[in-house]
Amino acid sequence: MASISQSPIPFTRASASDLLRSSSNGISGIPLKALGRARFGEVKRGFALTAKLRKVKKHEYPWPDDADPNVKGGILSHLSPFKPLKERPKPITLDFEKPLVALEKKIIDVRKMANDTGLDFTDQIVSLENKYQQALKDLYTHLTPIQRVNIARHPNRPTFLDHVFSITEKFVELHGDRGGYDDPAIVTGIGTIDGRRYMFMGHQKGRNTKENIQRNFGMPTPHGYRKALRMMYYADHHGFPIVTFIDTPGAYADLKSEELGQGEAIAHNLRTMFGLKVPVVSIVIGEGGSGGALAIGCANKLLMLENAVFYVASPEACAAILWKTAKASPKAAEKLKITAGELCKLQIADGVIPDPLGGAHADPSWTSEQIKLAINETMDELMKMNIEELLKHRMLKFRKIGGFQEGVPVDPIKKVNMKKKEEPIVRRTSQELEGEVAKLK
Repeated sequence: MASISQSPIPFTRASASDLLRSSSNGISGIPLKALGRARFGEVKRGFALTAKLRKVKKHEYPWPDDADPNVKGGILSHLSPFKPLKERPKPITLDFEKPLVALEKKIIDVRKMANDTGLDFTDQIVSLENKYQQALKDLYTHLTPIQRVNIARHPNRPTFLDHVFSITEKFVELHGDRGGYDDPAIVTGIGTIDGRRYMFMGHQKGRNTKENIQRNFGMPTPHGYRKALRMMYYADHHGFPIVTFIDTPGAYADLKSEELGQGEAIAHNLRTMFGLKVPVVSIVIGEGGSGGALAIGCANKLLMLENAVFYVASPEACAAILWKTAKASPKAAEKLKITAGELCKLQIADGVIPDPLGGAHADPSWTSEQIKLAINETMDELMKMNIEELLKHRMLKFRKIGGFQEGVPVDPIKKVNMKKKEEPIVRRTSQELEGEVAKLK
């Protein structure tokens, strides 16, 4: 076998400490010279270090060069994937809003005519605007339940993160269920309102088709509920009050979610929330569907936006079950008692947060401000309770739902009226019976 020998490389003005060697005496036996150290009698030369940043990959969110430290939501919000949309969402008109659109078009046409001709149409414009405002007020103060359902599902309605970044001074999103998954349909994080820390969690819908696919249209898998559960334990340990935002059609009901234990994840959340030693407030900002909403909704106080809905089954599903057609959804929405006002009468909801005329999407900032006021007012009330009172308050709130009285004597007059009336027996001749039999044949 041939061997290659290499003569030692001479070097001067370098001690043994100036050399970097690998475990095999450098690279192929060649010592590597280290950066020289400052010595007495020598001039230390300065040098500049530059680095070329790599190209950012998809789904990575680097720190911006011009980060504003006073940005709403705190400077760490720059790291959040939730960014303002580049394109403004297109206006969407609901069916019952079409008369308003016709009036609005008339106002635009009159203004255009005034600009083109130079004539004064001020009186006509003011009259049309007053008529529009009156029609808007009449429409939104006399909404039917199914119309409120359509408003709650409006694609441009503000989402959980829209409200959180608007009402908090600082917000840091927390990820993961510590089981290897991070469901984007449920978002959790710590934020401050007027200097008070809260643990926020809520369903997150998308603002466009791409986001809706990513967020699974706000329908969480078991991983999302387990992430929320982890944050509940975290908040309970550190004493952070919990605020949950509900906006989901329901838990995701695919085969994979069932295999991963969707029912168990929801049940575990229900059991845990009744034992939390911190105040819990839930706010329904859109639609709250069945157990998927209740899994983060076992709170001391349940608040609802004026045009939000909370149901055990969607009006379409209820209509398909009872009347065998989804076209009966308006009737089902009325019978289900799912609006904020009706749920307050049933003592299921504890308060109604007003919506602007036209829905929350008409003025998101004003809606967020109303939510902030409601959170502060409710938390001020709950923070006065000790742990025992909080647990008892939460338990009694749900124990009284659906309560009824037994053994109470009924008024005799009402009892008579409740009796089923006996229909008179119609006697038929044999010839009539034979005729009916012949028809049946």
